[in-house]
Amino acid sequence: MAAITDPFARSGVPAKTKLILLGSPDFLPESLMNRARSLNLEHVSPDRLKGPEISRRRSSAASEEATTIAVMRRWFFARKPDAGFVLSDFPATLLQAKVFDEWLDSRDEALSAVIATSTGSVGPVAEHYRTLGLLLEPSDLAA
Repeated sequence: MAAITDPFARSGVPAKTKLILLGSPDFLPESLMNRARSLNLEHVSPDRLKGPEISRRRSSAASEEATTIAVMRRWFFARKPDAGFVLSDFPATLLQAKVFDEWLDSRDEALSAVIATSTGSVGPVAEHYRTLGLLLEPSDLAA
């Protein structure tokens, strides 16, 4: 795929851009992160949303995943449908990705792109979005 000079070009109105960052945003080109910040999009991470919810240590990975999905569901359905966002650390599992896809479908919304922070991203979440044609690798982005 040829380099994309503007990853926001396919997303229509910039304020409605919906992005997922797979991996740490620290590894993305600074120009891309500056552009995302300049659009005044809501930056969301489950860790930031769960902070007030944590009152005791979770007993299992399944309950931790259920808590993450519940917190993110609350955020997703409370936001305005046409509001843009940048998600990091979610979805982190294939289950979360599929659940998130169902939420988007239920509101007739679509992601603008999923940006991988490392070249050749592997794993079920990256493969899921690669199959849907939404995954952009760092090499696809113009610096």
